[in-house]
Amino acid sequence: MVNIKINKAGLLLRKPEKEGGGSMRRSLGLLLLLLLASASAALAADVALTSVGQSPDAVMVKVVMKKIKVEPEYDALMKPAALGSQKVLVAVVGGSSKGLGAAGVNADQEKARAVSLIEGAKKKGMKILVMHVGGEGRRGTLTDLFVNAAVPFADQVILVKGGNNDG
Repeated sequence: MVNIKINKAGLLLRKPEKEGGGSMRRSLGLLLLLLLASASAALAADVALTSVGQSPDAVMVKVVMKKIKVEPEYDALMKPAALGSQKVLVAVVGGSSKGLGAAGVNADQEKARAVSLIEGAKKKGMKILVMHVGGEGRRGTLTDLFVNAAVPFADQVILVKGGNNDG
């Protein structure tokens, strides 16, 4: 089980930096900024962003990143070969049957892709940030499959409070 704590902003962190208040968007932005800054001042080309589970949540994270002036290299179906000189891989976990179908992959193929990508990023010395921002509505056995596959590789984990109501 991952060691996580709830901060005042309602976010769960594996290794919390500082507790703080404010809106969820601002809190996510600040947390992303802290992680990216800790990865040698990551610039736009230093961040790779992907979905793990093909939910639209990674697109939401991309929007928040743009608000803090970080333009990640985004690919919902990113493969290890797409990794270049980035310093951080942000893997946004959220299972979506509809998203998997649209991508033409099943859950097992998506899990294998994600693990291969994260292992490739680790071999390159990249920091891994796993996020679950879909809340309670994005939880279930499908998302749990992807959470259990991705989180063990994470250097940091960010979850919204509602994403861990079952403990």
